[in-house]
Amino acid sequence: MSANGKPMQLDAVSKAIIEQLQSDGRRSYAEIGKAVGLSEAAVRQRVQKLTDSGVMQVVAVTDPMQLGFYRQAMIGIRVTGDTTAIADRLARVAAIDYVVLTAGTFDILAEIVCENDEDLINLLNKEIRSIPGVQSTETFVYLKLQKQFYNWGTR
Repeated sequence: MSANGKPMQLDAVSKAIIEQLQSDGRRSYAEIGKAVGLSEAAVRQRVQKLTDSGVMQVVAVTDPMQLGFYRQAMIGIRVTGDTTAIADRLARVAAIDYVVLTAGTFDILAEIVCENDEDLINLLNKEIRSIPGVQSTETFVYLKLQKQFYNWGTR
């Protein structure tokens, strides 16, 4: 978002840079420059501006199971009171990697990644259900990750 709270307007070149990085986040600035018609330095500058403004992040996406985190789940949370305050508290929990306010059956969805079922039980009882305002939870345990992509492009 820009300073005035509206979505940042991106030109075609910035969009092309984002799409190049979505395709392969390890792509060099020189390679991207060739694809979009800019110098390596110009691409570096644009990428820095895009990351500094919060439009994008360049990160390594890992397979949690390969790292010893064998339990993943989405937790639907019903709350009373200020949903934003509870979401902020949830966002500070290390095992929670995704928190979103929703409309519908649940007020908040939180994705967790932990080592095993014992850790999941502890997380639910000690970290989530103990938060004042959390009314109830429903846990959706992941059996298999079928698809996870981040290359939806730009508009």
